[in-house]
Parts: sequence; C-alpha cells; structure tokens
Amino acid sequence: MKLHKKLIAILALLPALAFANEGGYPLDKAPERDSLASLQNGAKLFVNYCLNCHSASSMRYNRLRDLGLTEDQIKNNLLFSADKVGSLMTVAIKPDDAKAWFGAVPPDLSVITRAKASGAGSGADYLYTYLRTFYKDDTRPTGWNNMVLPNVAMPHVLWQLQGVQVAKFEDVPDEHEHGRTEHKFVGFEQVQPGQMTAAEYDSNVADLVAYMNWMAEPAQNTRKKLGVIVVMFLALFAFLAWRLNESYWKEVK
Repeated sequence: MKLHKKLIAILALLPALAFANEGGYPLDKAPERDSLASLQNGAKLFVNYCLNCHSASSMRYNRLRDLGLTEDQIKNNLLFSADKVGSLMTVAIKPDDAKAWFGAVPPDLSVITRAKASGAGSGADYLYTYLRTFYKDDTRPTGWNNMVLPNVAMPHVLWQLQGVQVAKFEDVPDEHEHGRTEHKFVGFEQVQPGQMTAAEYDSNVADLVAYMNWMAEPAQNTRKKLGVIVVMFLALFAFLAWRLNESYWKEVK
C-alpha cells in the first residue's frame, strides 16, 4: 500500500519536474494563426530572412500552392535560391563555411517546431519567444545574444524590423540564500527603433512561426478538417445505433 502511494506521488510530480528541468527564460504563448494571409506572410518572411542560412530540405516551393499561392506568385516573389518551383528549399551556403562564420552549422528548419517542443511549451512557443528576445551584446562574435538561448551563434537577422534592444540586469537579493545577490534580468530597453512597432513585429513573428509550424506538417489543416468530419459521422452513427437498439428491444418486450 505504501509503495502504491509513493508511485502516485511520483507520477503527480512528473509534470512539475519536467517543467523545472527546462529552466531558463519563460516562454510566451505563440498566437494561433491559421489564416492563409498569415501563413503567406510567414512564408515570405521565412524565404527572405531564414532561407539565407537555414534550409528546409523536406519542403518544396510548389507546396506553397496549398497556401493559396500560384506558381507564378511563387516564382516571382519567393523563388530566390532555386531555379524551379518544384525544387527543395535548400541553401547554397556550404556547411564548412557556415561553421567557420557562425561556429555551428545552421540546423534544417523543416520540423523545427516539433524538435523544440518540450515540457516548458510547444515548439511554436519556443520560436515565438526566441525570435523576440535577441539583444545587443558586444561581447559575442556576432554582436547579439538571446535570452532563450544564451550565447547563441545565430545573429539577429530580423533586427532591422524589430530594432535594437539591450537587456537590463540588476543585482537583487537571492531568494534562496540569505546574504547573497543574483544577477537578474529585469527587462529590455529599446535603443534603436526598427521598421516596425513592437506590436507589428510580434504579429509578423507570430506569422513566421505559424508558417514554420505548418511547414512541419503541411497536411495538418486537412487532417484536422477530416477529424471533425469523422467525429461528426461517428456521432451520427452512434445516434442511429442507439435508436435502432431501442427499437429492437421494444419489439422484443
């Protein structure tokens, strides 16, 4: 009986332990964006800002037709690093060059939202917070740092849109040990405005993250719609079966 209670206590603590193990900067909830306009804007941002260094080798340009774009629109507005609409979203940068410039090879972003999912939040939450918490840090090789991923090798490619911000830290009393202080992050200070307001930048980042989430499973919207149809069919079938069962037993009685 005691062992049974211990197991129940451990299982109850697992979610909290998983969250505690994540630690670090708290993740903001990524806004839900599933409209074609949002996904199209996200695709434009991805091609213009992410695809210069990162690839999405599981994705083809012509799959963007699922977002309501025509082949001419894709070819004229989004096809910069490939010759054909049916080409994969790859980059010309060599892995050795990328490692020499950034210290690490930029990861493929095809399923990045799934790869970054954790107990602290979804992969979309991670990316949404990550892309909004870059700050100027002259001690880093690229001149940038990040609250979600400290000592990040990636530069802030969206800085012209967001502007330049610096992280503010203060020495505050340690909550866990009397007499000690800790260097605590207290917020950002905008030192150079960007092309967008803070609200506009957050909205565009939400579109970009929504596109990357869609890219990880382009058929997800179709799957969700089919799921609703299947549930409705099963509900109707269950109702008919219940009425048939009632009618059958009524005759038997």
